[in-house]
Amino acid sequence: MKQTSEHCEILIIGAGPAGSVAAALLRQQGRQVVVIEREQFPRFSIGESLLPQSMEYLEQAGMLRAVVEGGFQYKNGAAFVSGERYTEFDFRDQHSQGWGTTYQVQRARFDHLLATEAERQGAEIRYRHEVVSVDVDTALPRVTVRNPEGGEYLIEAGFMLDASGFGRILPRLLKLETPSNFPVRGAIFTHVEDGIPLAGYDRNKIRVTVHPEHCDVWYWLIPFADGRCSLGVVAETGFLARYQGSEIERLQTLVNEDPSLRQLLANARWDTPARQIVGYSANVKSLWGPGYALLGNAGEFLDPVFSSGVTIAFKSASMAAALLKRQFAGEAVDWQNDFAVPLKKGVDTFRAFVESWYSGAFQRIIFREDQLPEIRRMICSILAGYAWDQSNPYVRETKRRLTTLEQICATD
Repeated sequence: MKQTSEHCEILIIGAGPAGSVAAALLRQQGRQVVVIEREQFPRFSIGESLLPQSMEYLEQAGMLRAVVEGGFQYKNGAAFVSGERYTEFDFRDQHSQGWGTTYQVQRARFDHLLATEAERQGAEIRYRHEVVSVDVDTALPRVTVRNPEGGEYLIEAGFMLDASGFGRILPRLLKLETPSNFPVRGAIFTHVEDGIPLAGYDRNKIRVTVHPEHCDVWYWLIPFADGRCSLGVVAETGFLARYQGSEIERLQTLVNEDPSLRQLLANARWDTPARQIVGYSANVKSLWGPGYALLGNAGEFLDPVFSSGVTIAFKSASMAAALLKRQFAGEAVDWQNDFAVPLKKGVDTFRAFVESWYSGAFQRIIFREDQLPEIRRMICSILAGYAWDQSNPYVRETKRRLTTLEQICATD
């Protein structure tokens, strides 16, 4: 059977947050957009705690009203717990100008909502279609796609954006992947009916709990609006391998090792099988190439501790759409200096904070009692997602400022 072929202006791989926002922004420019999505939405995903910076990009993409009306759990900050120590950051009290609140979302419904909004704005999303090969050594990128019936067809695209997330389609097919400099970590997670009493507990904040004996092992608890929550633990794979049984049994054992979580979840109903992902941190040789660019997790994924994934996805989608507007207008675009370099600056700010977290230094900083309010607001801004705000000294000089702060707190 002869393989059919077609042309589109912009081909996007993946209909997750990066792909849907990019599609909507490009439709605002009048571009023809085809999105290839391997799964059928709604589908399960983690990364459920958004950061306030994300709201700016949802607003740009014309999706804000749909999200606000979606009934998701309101979020105004993050709480950190280590034994008897407790601290919280209210994102409304931060250095940067911009949104100070956001939502905690079940990603199956949230992602489906964004994709539906992209379709409403004119993007064509082809669910259960899978990219099987890519050729970028031609005048325009050529992509072979397999449809749900098993047939294959060819798409030639004016430009291609990889928003495939953990699928990392272009890095895999074009051999762009490079090892992450982070140790190999894994996460075990599930959703539970949490049964947490309303009195004395703030559902408007993600709760990050440090393991009572290991500062590089931590738990997330992300409350949803329906009395359920996302619950997970992150540790190096060797540590997780010590625990036997099913994934749900391993997670329950680990949760019970922390007294505060054990008490908080005493009435929880563990009604959903747990899952595990391993070695999720990833890096690539380049975030762009001839006729394509990588968005969000397809390019680089750091670690879930500060919930930066969706914010990086949205930021990259917004930047790529702005550059494509210039490129289609006939301007010369420097994808390295106008996309990769500035995007990476924010990612590297998050990276420095992630590295400091796992060393235990950042934990000493945030649990310190005599914190200077202005420095706390600067740190809060980064935790709220404003990792590209050059007015913040902890963005402008992340390593130097953070190292100095670490040294001060280490001497106490």
